[in-house]
Amino acid sequence: MHQIQTAQEAIQNNDYKKALTELLYQLADDDFLLAFRGSEWLGLAPHIEEDIAYSSINQDTMGHAVMYYQLLEELGEGSADSLAHGRIASERKNAIFTELANGSGTYLEEPRYDWAFAVVRHYFYDIYKKLKLESLQKSSYQPLVTAAAKMKMELYYHIMHWKVWFNQLCLSGGEGKTRMGAAIQKAWEEIGGLLSSGPDERLMAGFGLIEEPSAFLARWEKEMKQVFEDAGLSYPGSPQMKQGDGRAGTHSKDLNQALDTLNEVYALDPQASW
Repeated sequence: MHQIQTAQEAIQNNDYKKALTELLYQLADDDFLLAFRGSEWLGLAPHIEEDIAYSSINQDTMGHAVMYYQLLEELGEGSADSLAHGRIASERKNAIFTELANGSGTYLEEPRYDWAFAVVRHYFYDIYKKLKLESLQKSSYQPLVTAAAKMKMELYYHIMHWKVWFNQLCLSGGEGKTRMGAAIQKAWEEIGGLLSSGPDERLMAGFGLIEEPSAFLARWEKEMKQVFEDAGLSYPGSPQMKQGDGRAGTHSKDLNQALDTLNEVYALDPQASW
């Protein structure tokens, strides 16, 4: 049993703080980038009810990112605003999976939006996030335990939303099923990066911040295999990390585009409160 840590205690333990801040940056940046990619669908969703529902989901997800950035602020990492908007691409810890443009190609080469990819990415991400929050609810860092409990209550509805879309499109046959298959393949090429906790994952687990990586992977695989079975699909096999590990600072050029857009207003006056 690991001793429960407060913010003040975490600051006084250099190794513990190092592992904790690394974890928080990953959690915050994942939610931040995925919420932004979702927000780009505003006014473009298949129908107006979906536009409203999707906007609400993205607002929740961005709110979760803010909570993580605020926890980093409490640890002396800087203001939440500067952490969200003032860091360059190489400093970001999000998985490449969350930063990819909404189109079926890269943002600059093919900006055509793909609803199948939106459904697949959000559904797979929220399943991962549910399991991650379950792990964080047993964390040795008390403020993270409290935050995870709040987030998980909202996440239940997100998962239900995307599950309906995923199963309906996969079971529909025809073009819908074909496009979902292509979207799943694209997502699977980078989902391994989402599962990574980077170079410090053993340190995180050793301090009781998260569960052992092998245990988490086993839970995730069990959950995902059921997802594919319910949709009448074959399991794609081992998760991949085609473009590298975002946790270690490797990113696609899509991230630069995303940050340019996200930070445009902040850059006008970084001292203002956004």
